[in-house]
Amino acid sequence: MIGVVVDLVDLRCFDVLARTMHFGRAAEELGTSQSTLSRRIRRLEEEIGVVLLTRTSRRVALTESGRELATRLPSALRHLDVAISAARSPGDGGWEV
Repeated sequence: MIGVVVDLVDLRCFDVLARTMHFGRAAEELGTSQSTLSRRIRRLEEEIGVVLLTRTSRRVALTESGRELATRLPSALRHLDVAISAARSPGDGGWEV
């Protein structure tokens, strides 16, 4: 059974935003626009069914759910990156696409 399906890019965007706590800086770091970043975060919230951030015109803050995800996500992304690197490593007998 597959649980919640989320876009990996959306998760990486949230990770950067949670670290910087600033849409402008996060968008710059990600090489995207603030509006695209905002859409990705909204989509992530819809996909997992919780509000991750409170937003005002001057400030962004993590909700309790956002703090939980922000705490656990970096480790999960590192594990995923290691798994992908291992799958790509030469001599593993894998198939190239």
